[in-house]
Amino acid sequence: MSLQPGREARIDLDAIEHNTRLLRERVGTAHAMAVVKADGYGHGAVETARAALRGGADHLGVVDLVEALALRAAGVTAPVLAWIHDPQPDFTAAAAADVELGLGTAAMLEAAASAGVPSVQLKLDTGLGRNGVAEAEWPALFARAAAIERSGGPRIRGLFSHLAGAGEHEDRAQLAAFERALGLAEEAGLRPELRHLAATAGALFLPEARLDLVRLGIGLYGHSPVAGITGAELGLRPAMRLSAPVVAVKRVPAGHGVSYGFTHRTSRESTLALVPLGYADGVPRQASGSGPVRVGGRTFPVAGRIAMDQLVLDVGDHPVAVGDIAVLFGDPAGGEPGARDWADAAGTIDYEIVTRIGPRVPRRYEGGA
Repeated sequence: MSLQPGREARIDLDAIEHNTRLLRERVGTAHAMAVVKADGYGHGAVETARAALRGGADHLGVVDLVEALALRAAGVTAPVLAWIHDPQPDFTAAAAADVELGLGTAAMLEAAASAGVPSVQLKLDTGLGRNGVAEAEWPALFARAAAIERSGGPRIRGLFSHLAGAGEHEDRAQLAAFERALGLAEEAGLRPELRHLAATAGALFLPEARLDLVRLGIGLYGHSPVAGITGAELGLRPAMRLSAPVVAVKRVPAGHGVSYGFTHRTSRESTLALVPLGYADGVPRQASGSGPVRVGGRTFPVAGRIAMDQLVLDVGDHPVAVGDIAVLFGDPAGGEPGARDWADAAGTIDYEIVTRIGPRVPRRYEGGA
């Protein structure tokens, strides 16, 4: 017997495997990294990693060592790259667990060498302005990295950067900068076996950026990385379906206020249905009054403000009963709202919608080996 009111994020592992295989075949690179940071974009890092590996990924990407070590503790043995670190890092755990480090400063390289890390990848800033070594510092970095490598320190296994996705002109400028970096690295004596620049968007729409490896993030989970093109149009299948049962219904007269501030009032006698999902579960409050929810074969906008633990639907005379399943997002191919519909309602992106679903919502896994 469940002690919570039926909230559920159903995760289709077969969809993740399908999406990985489709993207892998489409881009045709020697290697593909499944990015499972942020608990697999909210889908579960370990389960997602295993599904993506079954689909043909051969590397995994996470943000930090905590995420990397959690994969190792779960028995995942594939190569794992982690690329954001504490300002004063202790990399001994990375060395012991065979976690590869993405290093964005010269100081991080020195720390990795001191910790005995066997191999690292250097993160370069080619114009995004975030993590990574600035272009002016590349010659000194590469010279030092080559010296460390010759002296028995970490092997420089890869060089990588990240596209801004600000348009084709800007992406090509970043690609040109990355190519300059590769030339300087070669002049310094470095021979990295992995060169990677493209995430899902670059992998699909800028073929020249595919190089040795692509990093597959949002595409793994069935969503398009660009506006104007849906995941379905790319052949992708959404992996997460967020739902909960209706826990209360009531008939109210015309003019009845709904939720905090009475930003919604019934236009006529109507039925209100209560769904036990709110912003504490990751449902964006910004979608109050507009987020779509499907119940009883019809889709209704949230009525009034989304609360911490619940939201209300004004379903009119449509027959809705306690126990009916309300779907916030799932597969639009089956008539359900999609994560992008909620993103549009909240003024954000579908990446955020799936990633923010909180731990109070149990994940139920379907499919997989």
